Amino acid sequence: MYARDHALIATPIGPIRIEGDDRQLARIAIGAEGPPAWGTSPVVRAAVEQLQQWLAGARRDFTLPLAPPPTPRGAILRDGLIAVPFGSTLSYGDLSRALGSSARAIGQLCARNPFPILVPCHRVLNQGDGLGAYSAGQGPTTKSWLLEHERRLTGEYLL
Repeated sequence: MYARDHALIATPIGPIRIEGDDRQLARIAIGAEGPPAWGTSPVVRAAVEQLQQWLAGARRDFTLPLAPPPTPRGAILRDGLIAVPFGSTLSYGDLSRALGSSARAIGQLCARNPFPILVPCHRVLNQGDGLGAYSAGQGPTTKSWLLEHERRLTGEYLL
């Protein structure tokens, strides 16, 4: 990665820091601290715009270049997680079966996700539709807000 740029935007779930360069995003952090910033690189600026659209209900998918996962298998799992539709949820077990993996691997994918919201780990629930953990922002409180946001927009109630 070249020189990192960043933006820090206010959102209903707290400040979100977006890091990247001219080629790709490196990280999204919910609950970051610091003064507001808008970023200068086209990729970071596009991420700000797309996140704001998503939060406003005007976008459901993202078209941003993300830093690749460290392994080819990680890329397959991340792509499978990205494919979980807006407003839908799956259990760790259901997603693991769909991707030919283990529930533990899906749990690790979610826990280490450097791109919350963009790679929607908030859509993965415990068996029996329990909320489960969330590693971004304020944990389960943030996960619950993200799921409710999608439910309001789709009119579906999943829990």
